[in-house]
Amino acid sequence: MKQSNFFGRKVVAATFVMAVFGWGIGFYGPPIFLYTVIQRTGWSLPLCSAAVTLHFLAGTLVVVNLPALYKRLGLPCTTVLGSILLGVGVYGWSVAHQPYQLFIAALLSGFGWVTMGAAAVNALIAPWFVAKRPAALAMAYNGASIGGVIFSSAWVYLIERIGFTQAALGVGLVSIATITVLSIKVFRVRPEDLGQYADGANQPPDQPTVSPGSSATSLWRNRRFVTLATAMSLGLFAQIGLITHLFLLLVDHVTQAEAGLAMGLATASAIAGRFLVGWLMPPDANRRNVACLSYGCQLLGCLVLTGLSTFPDLLWLGVILFGAGIGNATSLPPLIAQAEFPRQQTQRVVTLIVATAQGCYAFAPAFFGAVKSLAGGPHGELLLLGLAAGIQGLAILALVVGNEGSAQRLPELSRPSDK
Repeated sequence: MKQSNFFGRKVVAATFVMAVFGWGIGFYGPPIFLYTVIQRTGWSLPLCSAAVTLHFLAGTLVVVNLPALYKRLGLPCTTVLGSILLGVGVYGWSVAHQPYQLFIAALLSGFGWVTMGAAAVNALIAPWFVAKRPAALAMAYNGASIGGVIFSSAWVYLIERIGFTQAALGVGLVSIATITVLSIKVFRVRPEDLGQYADGANQPPDQPTVSPGSSATSLWRNRRFVTLATAMSLGLFAQIGLITHLFLLLVDHVTQAEAGLAMGLATASAIAGRFLVGWLMPPDANRRNVACLSYGCQLLGCLVLTGLSTFPDLLWLGVILFGAGIGNATSLPPLIAQAEFPRQQTQRVVTLIVATAQGCYAFAPAFFGAVKSLAGGPHGELLLLGLAAGIQGLAILALVVGNEGSAQRLPELSRPSDK
């Protein structure tokens, strides 16, 4: 018997909206900010790329401490404060006239956006869904893709029409107001507050026993954990490195408006990719194999884009293929963790793999920017795309290496009919 008024549905919808703003501003915004700052100031690509790296690196410090922040301040308060920091930081990007001002702004925006990022989405969904978590996370994470679809073009349009400063101010205020309302009305509610249970069931889910040797202190000696963290780190390193410079790469071949549209198309493709995984993946599927297919799709997209100079129409096919895996790069690793680790340990595993991945991919913008600047011209473009494809290949290899010990399933996943 299911609860007809299950509040978890509202949590998914609210988390979806949070992700729209979190990713739309904090993830898909920096590539546009990078281009705009370079155009306005004339600063070098490596310098501005370093600011994007600081943006993501600063977020790592917050991600790894999110559980502690939630305990001290509460999840709603942490999320609202994060939205304020993000808004102030992006405004700082728009008014920076000295490099040190840009780096301060990047620090603030980085601190803020991760409170609406992958770890926050998982923390909001986890209390409400267990057996149905793949579909719930897929729906919530689609907000990230919608954020890319909306904001990739909206940032370009708003900056051209009213300027970067006014655009940052307007978007920041709307974001803060929206997140505040959601935090008060939805995020502060827990299942026990309403006498409800995960998945809308009329009784609490079974509590699996933590097996010996699965304590948190042994995670870094656990093959499944290490290979999962490595795969997520490599996949996102390639993805963020390319996305950060994708707008700059595309404007060499198409107009700014078309480049913004292409980035929006990539994130629209992410919706389709994540939807297919969330709704069609069987409960007993090997989730590592699904992740391998997703990374392979991105690898193929990078290779297709290498022919952009000769065949400009390949732009659309390339961004669709690459985009199809964007969402799954953040949503599949938590699902793999759910399948491979005890329930009591899953949140810690997710927090650690997200923090590890962000600590690695934070350096991707600066690294890819340096590579592009050193190579220069068409050679730099080809090297950038080839580098992204090669790193995605390494991510696939890491998943395959860890596949040997990933057959263990939690009881609630192996018997979905019991729920």
